[in-house]
Parts: sequence; C-alpha cells; structure tokens
Amino acid sequence: MTLRIGIDYGGTKIEAAALSPEGSVLYRRRTATPDSYDLVLTTLRDLVSDVEREIGADASVGIGTPGSMDPASGMIRNANAACLNGRPFKRDLETALAREVRLANDANCFALSEAIDGAGAGRASVFGLIIGTGCGAGYVLDGKLVGGAHALAGEVGHMPLPDPQPDELPAPLCWCGLKGCLESWVSGTGFQRAFHSATGRDLDSKTIVAAAQGGEPEAVEALHRYRDRLARGLSVVANLIDPDVIVLGGGMSNVEPIYEGLAEAIRLRTFSGIWKGDVVQARWGDSSGVRGAALLWGLEETLARA
Repeated sequence: MTLRIGIDYGGTKIEAAALSPEGSVLYRRRTATPDSYDLVLTTLRDLVSDVEREIGADASVGIGTPGSMDPASGMIRNANAACLNGRPFKRDLETALAREVRLANDANCFALSEAIDGAGAGRASVFGLIIGTGCGAGYVLDGKLVGGAHALAGEVGHMPLPDPQPDELPAPLCWCGLKGCLESWVSGTGFQRAFHSATGRDLDSKTIVAAAQGGEPEAVEALHRYRDRLARGLSVVANLIDPDVIVLGGGMSNVEPIYEGLAEAIRLRTFSGIWKGDVVQARWGDSSGVRGAALLWGLEETLARA
C-alpha cells in the first residue's frame, strides 16, 4: 500500500507526518503557517517534497484544514486562516502537487483518527469534539466520516447554548455572527471570557484551572459551570445522533475535573434518560489531526486491519 502523508493546517504552524501502513509515524516535520495564499501553496508543495525525500517513497496526501470546503463551489469558507477563504484550495493544491489530494475539516480529521485507532476504536458511532481555542467537531459512523449535504455535520460549536440561565443572558456575540454559540462558552477562550464576565478577573484558562484545583472558590465555581455548559451542549448531541462515545480533544480536554460526572450530567438531559455512552479524552492528543488527515486515504485497508 502507498505510504500516507497527513497535513494538519493550523493557525500558526503546519505539521506534516508520514504514516506507515500500520499507522506508525515514519517522519514528522513542522513549519510556520504563511499568511499569503500563494506562499501557502509553495510551502505545502515543498513540505510534501521534503517528507517524501526523507521516507524515500511517493505518498498519498490528505490535509485537515480550518473551516470547510463548500461542496457546491469547492471554495473554502469560515477558516480562521483568512487567506484560504473564498479560494479553491483543494484544486490549487492538487495543481501544485500534481496529484489528487483529499481534504477535510481539521475537527473531522480529529474524529476520524480517534474513531479508527484512538479512544473511540471499536465503537460504531464516534463523536469527536475539540475544545481548544475554538470549538470544532466531527462525526464518524461505521468508520466513515459523516459530512452532510452542506459539509455542516457536527458543527455544534455554532448552535446556541441550550437552556441559557439568567447569568448567561444576554447571549454573547460569536465571531461567526450568531449569538450564544456553544463555542463562546466551552472553548478555552470561552471559559476565560465567562470567568471574566462573572468575576471581573482577567485570567487565562490554565491559571483558572490551577486556582480551581487549589480550592479557590470563584475558580471552583467557574469550572463547575463550565462542566454544566458542556453537558448541556453534549446532551443535544446525545439526543440527535446517540453516539457510543464522545471523544474530547484540545486544551480543555486535558482538564481532568471536567470528566467527573460529565457523562451522567449528559444522560440526565437526554430523552428518557437512557443514554449510557462514554465521554473520554483523546488517545492521540495533538497528533490526531495529522493522523486523521493521513487516514483520508487507504481507509479501507486500515479498517480491514483494525
């Protein structure tokens, strides 16, 4: 089988990794993310050439991008890497590399990686949620990504926070133009914003978590409220698609106290209270994006070995 290269396109860095047929990383390379579209294309072309030179073989290329590709126009939309928006990125990258490229949203790549050989391995229905600087998600059913007719499947970060409480109103404005988005509450930046709104104190999320673990009352309450908001959002996911497992990634997924009672809090908000899925931390962490991008190719063979 052809070796696979996965590329994770981030806001500040681009990471490429070559995977063996068994899924082990053969070579990994990172570079700074350019801020011009033309330079992005040449950087990715050179990055792929460098990886192939190191592994001594040609490889398939999959890429996880911020935002998503409009299925109708082929244009990238809603990417925080602004130079990609409104561009036929897949087509142009295929021209630069002189080969077919497979492309998916970075959160979809995360979900795929964790479903195939990560924390959701062996489960039929896997929902992956990244709670980092932003909030992105993907859904894998029977080993296949579910994208939806408009590539919107899994975009829970931009649904309203369910059952808003008085202190959560008026709903904050999200960067996407909507109000009260889940991302505004359960991303790391949302956690920080909510703490500032409640206390007037401007602390980063790591400092708030450390204070909570030290028993500081305002920080303890902030973490409790964060878990409650996360449970409210994920209860909608449980009611809608009933996943076997929800896998969390991103910086907030490393905060161990958020898992305490989280699955039970989700269950109590589901229809008839019968959901018994698990909520677990990602196995591959920050590497899930690049692994999932590589797995956009050769998935049939990977599943056969799993």
